[in-house]
Amino acid sequence: MKWMVSEELSALEKRVAGRLLRSGKFYVFLRSIRHRLFDDAFQCELEKSYQRPGGDKPLPAALLAMVTLLQAYDQVGDADAVETAAMDKRWQLVLGCLGAEEAPFSQGVLSRFRSRMVTHDLDRRLLDRTVALAKETGLFGWQRLKFILDSSPLLGAGRVEDTWNLLGRALSTVVDCAAKSLGVAREQILREAQLTLLSGSSLKAALDIDWDDQAQKAEALKRLLSEVDSLQAWVAQHASSAAQTPPLREALAALRQVLAQDLEPDPGDGGLTIRQGVAKNRMPSLGDKEMRHGRKSKSKLFNGYKRHIASVAEAGIIVAAAVLPANQPEHDAAAPLLDEAEQHGPTEELLIDRGYLASPRVAQLRAAGKEILCKPWPSRNRGRFTKENFHIDLKAGELTCPAGASAKISPDSLLARFDPKTCAVCPLRGSCTSARPSRGRTVSIHPQEEFLIELRVMRKNSEGRKRLRERVQVEHRLARLAAVQGPRARYKGVRRNALDVRRCAAVVNLQTVARALALAKRAA
Repeated sequence: MKWMVSEELSALEKRVAGRLLRSGKFYVFLRSIRHRLFDDAFQCELEKSYQRPGGDKPLPAALLAMVTLLQAYDQVGDADAVETAAMDKRWQLVLGCLGAEEAPFSQGVLSRFRSRMVTHDLDRRLLDRTVALAKETGLFGWQRLKFILDSSPLLGAGRVEDTWNLLGRALSTVVDCAAKSLGVAREQILREAQLTLLSGSSLKAALDIDWDDQAQKAEALKRLLSEVDSLQAWVAQHASSAAQTPPLREALAALRQVLAQDLEPDPGDGGLTIRQGVAKNRMPSLGDKEMRHGRKSKSKLFNGYKRHIASVAEAGIIVAAAVLPANQPEHDAAAPLLDEAEQHGPTEELLIDRGYLASPRVAQLRAAGKEILCKPWPSRNRGRFTKENFHIDLKAGELTCPAGASAKISPDSLLARFDPKTCAVCPLRGSCTSARPSRGRTVSIHPQEEFLIELRVMRKNSEGRKRLRERVQVEHRLARLAAVQGPRARYKGVRRNALDVRRCAAVVNLQTVARALALAKRAA
């Protein structure tokens, strides 16, 4: 069903728009461009992807897509969106229902529409439409595309818990799913499996130990693991068929994952103990199993995801967005971001954070003659000579140290090892290495060392540093995106949060277009 929207404002709409010229300009802008954003071709695409089940009167998919943008701009959930559409004249102006006493959609409709957006990648297409709208204005340069990539943390919506609470919650979830699958009471399973720790207000309250006493903690863990074994045995005996299908299958898998990631063999008694340190790819929340531990810096940790964007330099338009678990390296996002970005034109230059340097896609672009701008990885050696103090001749496969000694680069290990006898008598040894006298200095060569040398040279001159500072543009886009979306994920899971990032990026693009048009109008 097509969303029939008029381009001209009615008399009532003009009065409402007039009152919003100071504090609600963006709503007026959305009203003025809705027919261009949701043109016939895009509406047809939306209509094919969105089919309402049953015999109810269908709603225009374009209308619901506009609602998702309004939700992103005002950061409201589905229930609040229904109330806002019924009460707020600003939303009614945009949605074309001024004076209505009821919202033209329901809470359930919004949830189902988002699911269809995910299934058919309509969130990506919505972002594409804002890019197309920016192009149509003619106010943004689009001849030689320079893409800029960057990322920022997105805190997860799931509750982060320690090992004890994760185990308790995983155990309790298995009981609940088994009870639901078999149609029996939870209390029956607790009784038959002889589970005593899940009947209290919390697992730790049921254990009731001195948490500073290591012996009591070890005994409590044995008690808890004994109940885990009892429940697994009960499921195997009474719910083996149900354990092969959701939701019990997923609950059992989550329990096994928590056991594997948070426990390790105890060298003392041959049993299990809580793992020291954090396991790779650890799941910190059962509420959102795709969340992961991440680092904003060496000292700042967070739990959740990273949102990545690609924007066009100078234009400031976001052309691609992605979400990855927080522990996944930045370079994993480079290829999908560039795949999306290059739908709008080929990459001519690429300006990136060094976290993206390891991407094969970046190497491919460089091999194709595209310019890559990036700060090189810093060389550190605790106040002594770094790799940058050495002359590196990659063609000859040789390094020359500050004292003039040379060493060959091994093609297998990519290490240059200097003769220990030469290093032992070198007057610069104290400024070069802290190795034992029987060992000489070694220097590691990166597989992309030639590229890194170019980047180091660029960083050392004023013009190069000026070009590298262009990356500030994408930092501004990320800051604007964070202002719209907020620091915390609204949904659980990678894909649904990708939808949220894309619709918020679409809002940022529309705000950018609105400002450009306003400036052009004033200049005229």
